[in-house]
Amino acid sequence: MARIPCFDVAQLQAACKVLADTTNGLSGGEIGHILADMGLVDPDVGLTKWKRLFNALAQAQNKSQVGNHLIMFVNRAMAPARYISTPELFEWRRDGLNVSLAFAGYSVRDDGKVVHATRETTLSGALARASQLHSLLESRGTHSEVLKYCRAELLQENYFHAVLEAVKGMAERIRQLSGQGMDGAELVNLVFSTKAPILAFNSLETETEISEQKGIAHLLVGVFGAIRNPTAHAPKVMWAMPEQDAADVFALLSFVHRKLDNATKVQSHET
Repeated sequence: MARIPCFDVAQLQAACKVLADTTNGLSGGEIGHILADMGLVDPDVGLTKWKRLFNALAQAQNKSQVGNHLIMFVNRAMAPARYISTPELFEWRRDGLNVSLAFAGYSVRDDGKVVHATRETTLSGALARASQLHSLLESRGTHSEVLKYCRAELLQENYFHAVLEAVKGMAERIRQLSGQGMDGAELVNLVFSTKAPILAFNSLETETEISEQKGIAHLLVGVFGAIRNPTAHAPKVMWAMPEQDAADVFALLSFVHRKLDNATKVQSHET
């Protein structure tokens, strides 16, 4: 490996906080094994994980006056074979590292290897680079109501949270359009009733139009039941949300938002 300039303290700390995050970072044992594999001293085993990792890498960097050790650690920590059963952890760590490393002019590829990239000088630029899903959704023409729940800042927390917030946002838009204060299936069944609808996706004059109203209502009930409710009640470590699943959910929500764009208010109900 070519000689790499030293990372400044802020860059090194940011990378260590991602790699040794309390919830989604490497375990203490994993950190110890990688440091040992690199032949580095692990002087502060009793410290918080990220501080322990920072001290070990900073000590190595100060001694050798090169930044190679951080890159070597990331390459080992992000080896895809580590994530066969937890691909969502790979994406979370990669996104976080791509923010912290962007300021030094590096990024992590999808094979887990660190490569040179254009150096970022602003936080917004680094976050934008890391937000791969946001760029994908924009290229698909995803509805703006979905995109506002996919900010890079939110995606750094996990696609799990972005999906949860996007589905909650769908319910909020239905409440705003209908004037109702309910939630979930109760809200959908009242607002999109075919007998006394509050909002209608069409004129409801033919069997086909009535079927469309019913179908979208059933779709929404399914979204709330299958996606919003589990993610709202289960911890994210127990309910994986890989990038591909998140993209598919956002596409579904985008479809419904477009239907809502052209929906008409038929009547008002007392809540």
